[in-house]
Amino acid sequence: MTATAPATRPLTPAARRILEVASELFYTRGINTVGMELVAERASVTKKTIYDRFGSKQELVVAYLRTRDDRWRGYVTDHLERAATPRARVLATFDALHAWMGEENPRGCAMLNAYTELSDPGHPGRAVAEGQKRWLRGLLAEFVAEAGVADPDVLAHPLAMLHEGAVVARGVLGETGAALTARAAAETLMAAHGVTGDVPAAVAPASAAVTAS
Repeated sequence: MTATAPATRPLTPAARRILEVASELFYTRGINTVGMELVAERASVTKKTIYDRFGSKQELVVAYLRTRDDRWRGYVTDHLERAATPRARVLATFDALHAWMGEENPRGCAMLNAYTELSDPGHPGRAVAEGQKRWLRGLLAEFVAEAGVADPDVLAHPLAMLHEGAVVARGVLGETGAALTARAAAETLMAAHGVTGDVPAAVAPASAAVTAS
């Protein structure tokens, strides 16, 4: 399983400024409501500069989503470094989600928001969103397998659903403790499958080694 999101090409200072501005606008206002004129104005560049650096709005959207995905994966990895057992690693993903939503997600999950807006099934931004969700599910499956569960997907899938449910509850209902509620449910679910805190994790899985952008 691939640990990192697809690599992006090095950015010039102007491209970094454009991406920072576009990322804030896309997340806070929505992708479809933000035009290149506004991005150019806020980034103090011309529209030509945006297209020279990114080629199209579609590619700028993809760069925004990949950058955010890189940050999320790095955020999760930081929390995993403090977990010593497979069970603790699973729970650490919920701790990461709780902290991330408090700091980075005032308007809900950027990937879910983008997936909803990008109605074209062929838009590459949808693949970035799908990739992030598959990455987390795969990560959970690795930890569950390390804990000795014979069929990891049987447990990893509902654990991933608890993650997604917490994101929705926080974003739609304003439940600030949604990830902690999901964490408690994950503990109960793992116990029902015989996953305890007694099995040490020998080494950090390769999929946990990711560099945040």
